[in-house]
Amino acid sequence: MHDPRVLISDYLSGLFARAKPCRLWRNQSGGTAVEFALVGAPFFAVLMAIIESAIVLLSGQVLQTSTTNAARQIMTGQAQNAPWNAAQFKAYVCGGLTVMFDCGKLAIDVRSAPSSQGFDAITPLTVTNSDGTLTNAYLYQPGSCGDDVIVTLIYQWPILAWGLGIGLVNSANHTNTLTASAAFRNEPC
Repeated sequence: MHDPRVLISDYLSGLFARAKPCRLWRNQSGGTAVEFALVGAPFFAVLMAIIESAIVLLSGQVLQTSTTNAARQIMTGQAQNAPWNAAQFKAYVCGGLTVMFDCGKLAIDVRSAPSSQGFDAITPLTVTNSDGTLTNAYLYQPGSCGDDVIVTLIYQWPILAWGLGIGLVNSANHTNTLTASAAFRNEPC
């Protein structure tokens, strides 16, 4: 019979003797850091692009909801009966927007035409110039009973990740021009 201590010591010494050359190939200290350096930058770039895209889509939806709510004031005649001017209408719209927006940068265009002429009679709005800046040629014509009206809200949303080339920039100064419109016929008197 063999002494168990001898067998265990022989086994362990043989195991460590064989493991030493393999240990050089299995040494992974710093490997995770190198992998993170290679994968981390593209990962965070894609993550930033996803977050930026989601924020732009959310702000566009908030702007559209505010446009619909503001257009209802004109459609039902409340804006005309108040009577609101362009600044008062803008103040109403800004009251419905969230803290995401700076109302100083919000542009509002309200155009109308008699219903007998239809929407084709309303001069189309040109939102931006050829250099990507806003035209600032906005009107406030809420119309009267039964008129066709188009309400448009314009906001230049700043894009933070413009250098990633994700295609969100469509205006000057690395911004995305968000527009939200509502077309309707004012209620009859």
